[in-house]
Amino acid sequence: MSLFDKLIGNRHAPQNRTAAQRHAAVDRSESAHAAAHLLRAPTALMQLGESEAMTVVGFMQPHRYPAGTTIIRQGETTDTGFMVLVLDGEITVETIAARRTEPVTLTVLGPGSLIGEMSLVDGGARSASCVASSDVKCAVLTRDALEALILEEPATAAKLMTAVAQRLAERLRDSGHKLRIYSQLVQSMQEEIDALMPTPDTRPR
Repeated sequence: MSLFDKLIGNRHAPQNRTAAQRHAAVDRSESAHAAAHLLRAPTALMQLGESEAMTVVGFMQPHRYPAGTTIIRQGETTDTGFMVLVLDGEITVETIAARRTEPVTLTVLGPGSLIGEMSLVDGGARSASCVASSDVKCAVLTRDALEALILEEPATAAKLMTAVAQRLAERLRDSGHKLRIYSQLVQSMQEEIDALMPTPDTRPR
């Protein structure tokens, strides 16, 4: 069994193991410590403490996605009960814009990145598609595991949810900033068009 497969001791659902089994599994696993370090990266949930990150990792499952796999599909409403921490490899985030048939690449994410945390929390439709652009190794937190974490480690679960909320708030602020820039750009372009092609009411007499 590889170090990756030993991330949380074995591939059984972590919520079905005892707390002692989970703690023992992550404590002796170098991969679990590496995953906890990535979970606290600036691109993930840096608000978590080291011990809190290790606790969360104990509730995650290792998973591999071959290159080309669609991990999350835009608009999906049924398979929303998980979020993914990228441990190795790259994931392309894509969206289908209005009046387009080909997806538009929004960003490419590497190790230490999180995907799917918004739908994990609210169960809503996926807002974008995430495709493995290379072979990807990751750690997955399911909604069942999150509920088990809430019951067993409520303080850590509260810190996790606060960190996720802060991450989503930062993303919302960033989207608002980009929207303002886009609005200003559209206004400037419209003013230039109006200057080049005046309407009959604005033409010099």
